[in-house]
Amino acid sequence: MESVMHFITQYIVNPILDITLIDIIDIVLLAFVFYYVYRFIRDRRAGKLAIGVILIIVILIISSALQMHAIKFVLQNFYQVGIMALLIVFQPELRAALEKVGATPMTGLKNIGEQKDAEQILSAVEAITDAACALSREKTGALIVIERSTKLGEYIKSGVVVNAQISPFLLRNIFFNKAPLHDGAVIIRDYRVYAAGCFLPLSTHTDIIKDLGTRHRAAIGMSEISDAPVIVVSEETGVISIAYEGTLRRNFSYRTLKQELLTILEPGSSTKGQGSGRTHHLRLGRTKNIDTQNERGETDK
Repeated sequence: MESVMHFITQYIVNPILDITLIDIIDIVLLAFVFYYVYRFIRDRRAGKLAIGVILIIVILIISSALQMHAIKFVLQNFYQVGIMALLIVFQPELRAALEKVGATPMTGLKNIGEQKDAEQILSAVEAITDAACALSREKTGALIVIERSTKLGEYIKSGVVVNAQISPFLLRNIFFNKAPLHDGAVIIRDYRVYAAGCFLPLSTHTDIIKDLGTRHRAAIGMSEISDAPVIVVSEETGVISIAYEGTLRRNFSYRTLKQELLTILEPGSSTKGQGSGRTHHLRLGRTKNIDTQNERGETDK
């Protein structure tokens, strides 16, 4: 009995009593690191990679315990070059993660000093929604990026600076089929039409469904490396979609598009908008189709 109490005191009670405030902070920070690593790899190719790495580690431990020298030799040499190979193969995903980490801590400070007026946000959302629904009815392709905390200067440089007050008529004129800038993307900065004809990075994922064109791939690519919501209007079908945080949501009507944009753009918002209706998974479980009702005749045809 005394030996049991000694064991409990030495290995359970004493370590708990020795915990300090710094230890608690250390544990909480480590938990946040693991949580964000999990979020990063959950819906990406890195998820499959993590399973493979864990499997190799398990095999290495077993081979060491059972003195399986050949397997142990091969796996140990693999780890010497494996880290460098992983950094090269997954450079796009790592870059996207680091860009988001760099933007996140400043978001709260920015919102404290520079919160956008609710009426300004509502006015911009209504203009974008009106333009998108009109373009949808006409089956005119469009690509609209709303810049948030991640600055998109390198992509603005690829287009033409407009810096005009946002309006549905301006957006429709830019994406008119014969307009010189209709093939590029419009970037909204500070709720103004800042640049048009911009080129966006295409998503590097190979498992995007085949019926999505270049506009949708560019929208997904931009949403993977920034916190900007990207509105897409399909030239072939007129379907309105939103790409946000690497997820493409489709089949928006006037009402659901406006609601989704307001949810994303409201001050302090850092979560995905929650659409309604039936969903099905088309890419990594991250492309969703929303069944919507015809609202005011302003919906996808």
